[in-house]
Amino acid sequence: MENQDTKIQEMQMLEQNIQNLLLQKQAFQMELSETQSASKEIENADDDVFKVIGQLMIKADKSKIKEELSNKEKILNLRMNAVEKQENSFMEKMNALRDELMKQQETSSKNNSEKHTKK
Repeated sequence: MENQDTKIQEMQMLEQNIQNLLLQKQAFQMELSETQSASKEIENADDDVFKVIGQLMIKADKSKIKEELSNKEKILNLRMNAVEKQENSFMEKMNALRDELMKQQETSSKNNSEKHTKK
């Protein structure tokens, strides 16, 4: 029974971790969408491009900004891939634990029914 409780607690922890990963993934997706939108706007812009730094808006080199946005997009994609891999790993662990718990439940149910049948 202790083993079963430990597995249930482990599953609950995995569920919490998955929820946290989903929130991270959602934040990365939003940031990626904003970055892609900014890249499109840069493409359509004239040569005058501005960058917001703190409370200031400063004129910037269009090619530099394009490069920065491209690098940011690559980093965000890498982060999202890492989060997805972690999410998949947690899901696999959780499914394995669920299967183990189901087998234990079936085994204990069979043992209990055999005890009652022998009486």
